[in-house]
Amino acid sequence: MGNTTLRGSKSSAAPGKSHHKSRLYEDLKHQILTLQLGPDEDLDEPGLCARYGLSRTPVREVFRRLSGEGYVDIREHRGARVAPMNHSTLRHFFLAAPMVYAAIGRLAVHHFTPGQLARLRDTQAQFRQACAAGDVAATVLCNSQFHAIIGEMSGNIYLQAGLSRLLVDHARIGHTFYQSHGARQSRRQELALSQHDQFIDAIAARDEAAIVRITFAHWELSRRNMEMFITPTGLIPDMPHEGAETLSI
Repeated sequence: MGNTTLRGSKSSAAPGKSHHKSRLYEDLKHQILTLQLGPDEDLDEPGLCARYGLSRTPVREVFRRLSGEGYVDIREHRGARVAPMNHSTLRHFFLAAPMVYAAIGRLAVHHFTPGQLARLRDTQAQFRQACAAGDVAATVLCNSQFHAIIGEMSGNIYLQAGLSRLLVDHARIGHTFYQSHGARQSRRQELALSQHDQFIDAIAARDEAAIVRITFAHWELSRRNMEMFITPTGLIPDMPHEGAETLSI
């Protein structure tokens, strides 16, 4: 694939190397989460060095950090690429995500703070605004932030680590979900918004059973939309017409 222009790559001053590294790190995360850098896409190391005014060593340090967080895959003698999204990763994702999110929710209802609940409500309001405006990137990032806050509420560092990894692929799958149109998809998106409201209500009520129930319903909705991520846009399967001949197998 061709080189991708990363947001925020120009600076108005002359900041130091650590600033450029931080900008590169944040820009790559943003590009990956919003699919501006797609799964399996090679990262242009020389181009990034030139664009951010960095040598290869700090750029590779950023790659290693992103690799540890699940954004990037580093291949020996072949450079870095965006973490793939294939059948195997999707299968593992949908097996693990409901269990991790449910466990986090169960802890969150007992350990959240008023400040965290207020942030969750604010994020949900931003999420609704982004959906209404059709801003797919903002919608995806608000959705990710919503679930990250619930992770913080759990207060469990082990579950939060797993959640952080899951949120990378959650955002990438969600990008396809929220950029789709049509009456059926609009209903599904409104259902997802409603389920977020239900998460907030369950947490505020400290209702552990409710949040587990909502979590699995939320992931069933996501699972049904997984095919949108892996099916090429505009591909309509051939369906036999009534009375048409079919092949015997």
